[in-house]
Amino acid sequence: MQDVKHIFFDLDHTLWDFDRNSKEALNDIFDEKNLLQKGIPSFQDFFATYKKMNAHYWELYRIGQLPKEVLRTIRFEKTLENFGIKDSILSEKIGEDYVRISPQKTHLFPYAIEVLEYLKNQKLELHIITNGFSEVQFIKLEKSGLMPFFSEVITSENAGVKKPDPLIFHYSMSMAKTVAQESLMIGDEPEIDVKGALDVGMRGLVFNPHLDKEHTYPEITCLSDLKRIF
Repeated sequence: MQDVKHIFFDLDHTLWDFDRNSKEALNDIFDEKNLLQKGIPSFQDFFATYKKMNAHYWELYRIGQLPKEVLRTIRFEKTLENFGIKDSILSEKIGEDYVRISPQKTHLFPYAIEVLEYLKNQKLELHIITNGFSEVQFIKLEKSGLMPFFSEVITSENAGVKKPDPLIFHYSMSMAKTVAQESLMIGDEPEIDVKGALDVGMRGLVFNPHLDKEHTYPEITCLSDLKRIF
């Protein structure tokens, strides 16, 4: 990829280990809120239910059918209701705590810092394109030590549209002062990150560390693979 001069990374599930960080934050909240005593059999039961609820409501948010303010609470409200707990105040408080605690977690995927340093040394410009909440994503980048590597951090809230809308990729390239022929997008979602980028003429790589994504696009299974490509 000798003509690539700008690399755009997704953040969650690509550099920042969302699953590990989220689970730690929710475990902290589960203990602090005494959810075991409130009738939830175990943290694993709580976490498994939350993951299903979050995936459902996050997709509604992504396609514009659910506002951010509702998403933050309803995913916990429905999780608690699954265990017979109807408490809107508790749901709201858990939602607030989660948004406060989770971005403070700092687990990254293996080789993240090493590879970003390598790419910068190769004179590549690095950027972020994320559908995550702006105020949360910037905390993640700062706390985990990622921020110094990136020239531009584009959030869907700032762009006004979410991936895979073509406008967010055009907006991101404009912010980075580059063109599609010199740009590569790397993310964990084949249809959202990679196809979205390919549709506007960028290159794309699926980050597939668990080998659980079925797709037809070029992929890497470890961030260290980028040292071989570049």
